[in-house]
Amino acid sequence: MPEPMFPPEVEQALSYTVTLSEIVSVIVIFDIAALLALMFLERYDPRVFVTWLVMLVLAPPVGFILYMYLGATIYNRMRFMPKNVTDTQLMTAAEYQSNLLEEDLGGDPEKAEMYRMAKCMDRSGAWSYSDDNEITLFTEGHEKLSSLLNDLRSAEKSILMEYYIIRNDEIGNELMDILIQKVREGVEVRLLTDAFGIGKGPKEGIFRFRNAGGHYATFHSSLNLLLSPKKNNRNHRKIAIIDGKMAYCGGFNIGNEYQGEGPLGHWRDASVKVVGSGILPMAVRFSADWQYCAKRDPLKPLGHYLGEVTIPHKGNVRMQLVSGGPDTMPNNPVQMQYLAMIANAKRRLYITTPYLAPDESMILALANAARSGVDVRILIPDKKDHMFLFWNNMSYANALMKAGVRVWRYNDGFVHEKLIAMDDWCCSVGSANFDIRSFTLNFETNVMIYSEEVTRQAVDQFLADLDRSTEYSCEEYDRRTTMMKIRMAISRHMILLA
Repeated sequence: MPEPMFPPEVEQALSYTVTLSEIVSVIVIFDIAALLALMFLERYDPRVFVTWLVMLVLAPPVGFILYMYLGATIYNRMRFMPKNVTDTQLMTAAEYQSNLLEEDLGGDPEKAEMYRMAKCMDRSGAWSYSDDNEITLFTEGHEKLSSLLNDLRSAEKSILMEYYIIRNDEIGNELMDILIQKVREGVEVRLLTDAFGIGKGPKEGIFRFRNAGGHYATFHSSLNLLLSPKKNNRNHRKIAIIDGKMAYCGGFNIGNEYQGEGPLGHWRDASVKVVGSGILPMAVRFSADWQYCAKRDPLKPLGHYLGEVTIPHKGNVRMQLVSGGPDTMPNNPVQMQYLAMIANAKRRLYITTPYLAPDESMILALANAARSGVDVRILIPDKKDHMFLFWNNMSYANALMKAGVRVWRYNDGFVHEKLIAMDDWCCSVGSANFDIRSFTLNFETNVMIYSEEVTRQAVDQFLADLDRSTEYSCEEYDRRTTMMKIRMAISRHMILLA
């Protein structure tokens, strides 16, 4: 047996060195693979691309782990593609409405602009144009939550709910008590929440709900939150459908704070209640999301949940449903909707959003609208509910103000509303913020409304909000302290991680 070349201690140290070298080599290989994917396969905003590039080059192990955990979208597109196919199949239920838009396009010439807009949205991925809806706009939490809970108490056949956040507080537990009671009365109740958004939600109430026979599912699991890139893809939708006769969609979550009883004070938001054929695409939306999350607990045929939705109603409001997410990239219908509204505005464009972080296409579109004489105004919060997002608001507001867009900061509590009012006849209410996350990562749903009456209500509310707001200016932005500048610089690079 040959004698070793080095003493045992040296031999052991060398073996550790070889092992460490192998580990480093593997990390470098994976890092190079991530860089190649980032450069040639991903569809990132250039600013986000630079952020990931710096992290992958300067901190290979940490950068690679974070990229796979939060940044990889190739995986997302492949993972969510079956869900998108399901959506398409389910929408065959809306065939009876397929000719309605074409009939409108050949009708009243005074409304031709409205119908062309609807046609544009139809080709951009909006769902199920209908013309027989009654739509109620809610802008205060007490009114919306009271209406929703009362309608839930009246349910006789089915309740389908999909909400991002349900708080473990008085309102959240009241909701769970109502759902449990309806299950005991024989109503089929299905509740879908987001695993990230539900957080410390009413776990005891959900436990009792399931034991009573209620159907419950989460959009992604706790394991996904720990180990998967899907942690960054959140189901941000807020939808409720009751007996197929009425439906809610908007920005309000469920909890005390959403009716002004939280640390941020008065809470401004928006939601709509729909009665009419516009319920159909919301049922389809829920059905597709439920099928994706709860394959072992399938829904009954869609018609079971639609009640009298296919019977013509007395309303006269036209609407479409616009949904987007990683499964619709790179042509997200929500982003297409916002771009279409900006491009088609002739007189005014009023935008309320809690988070203002548009991509380059949105910035250019808003700048061009303002320069062409459109009255473009944006309302954002003056309070922080998230550090990075608050400082991003200031940074992007300055860029837009330089192009002639006017920006106000809401002083009467917190504004969480996601509403756009265009001219006198079109508005959008939903869950999608005016930010990159809503355009690329989150699953969102908006109601596109073609109505002079509803749009007037939205405009009146916006103008009333401005009376409780302070106009921001480039001069104020230029007076930032050094610390504020540092916070804004960091926030711009953390935009998709917030």
